[in-house]
Amino acid sequence: MTVQGLPFWYELTASEIPASTAFYGPVMDWQFKDSGVPGFAYTVATKGDAMTAGLMGPDTPMPEFWMVYFAVDDCDATAARVTALGGAIHRAPEDVPGTGRFAIVTDPQGAVFGLMQPEDGQPGTAYSLSMQVGHANWHELQTSDPAAALTFYTTLLGWTAGQAMDMGAEGIYQMVCLPHGDIGGLMPLSQPGIPPHWLPIFGTDSIAAAMARIASGGGTTLHGPMEVPGGAFVCYAADPHGATFGLVGPP
Repeated sequence: MTVQGLPFWYELTASEIPASTAFYGPVMDWQFKDSGVPGFAYTVATKGDAMTAGLMGPDTPMPEFWMVYFAVDDCDATAARVTALGGAIHRAPEDVPGTGRFAIVTDPQGAVFGLMQPEDGQPGTAYSLSMQVGHANWHELQTSDPAAALTFYTTLLGWTAGQAMDMGAEGIYQMVCLPHGDIGGLMPLSQPGIPPHWLPIFGTDSIAAAMARIASGGGTTLHGPMEVPGGAFVCYAADPHGATFGLVGPP
């Protein structure tokens, strides 16, 4: 079985982990535990028995952000293809004991994402094929060049282009697919001056209730609620420290 191109993991770089867990716990219905890796402070978010995300402090001062990892069959070979296709390696492939081999890279437009070769060769539990609450359900790339990004990711990760939706003044929303179905979409940058970036969108039980939890936790709803194909609703938000993410679910 190949895992090439499957969404795999979601990682928040945060300066104050206790404050972040206090916010995301109620918003996502997550519990938290230490990773147990000696000498490495890493907090794991869980939904039931499933691991859904990780939280870690930055190596150097930087804005807080969510990063998406995609699974690959061979981390070293895929990282080499990143540079061959015009991207760059931010952190060269290295092993995480008990987890797999990872690298952090950027696409040719500058969006950062991770590669993970799972040690057991199996898909992870963070991404839900069945749109479960508390798991990532969708992945959205805002980029300065959607056409070039589509060529890069379909070549690198084996995705295929799905439906293209005309959003009027906001441009074309290009869905991307794996054999099991759509996994995300690519679109032009929504605001001038922001860098290209990946945004994870997590499942929730109710968009209205989640927006209330975001507000009570000190976060901000940036856009939404907005109905999307299939009858679900989506909102985009920022946590109290500015890291952005999305939620999708019933109204």
